[in-house]
Amino acid sequence: MGTVAAIGARTRVSGLALAGVEVLIAEHPDAVREAWRTLPGTVSLVIVTPEAAEALGTETAEPDPSRPLTVVMPP
Repeated sequence: MGTVAAIGARTRVSGLALAGVEVLIAEHPDAVREAWRTLPGTVSLVIVTPEAAEALGTETAEPDPSRPLTVVMPP
């Protein structure tokens, strides 16, 4: 079983740590892309903020078995 990670602004994702989510704070697009590139191989689900999803662009839009499942938080 894999782990869950969240990528985005501190104010949007930090509370998820209370549920055991690995929180990756990324306040700007370059930080979001760096957090995505450095995700541990154990991550099977990534929660991203709408801003993080925009920074990632199509990289997470299409399902791909080589990547973790990605969901976007509501605005």
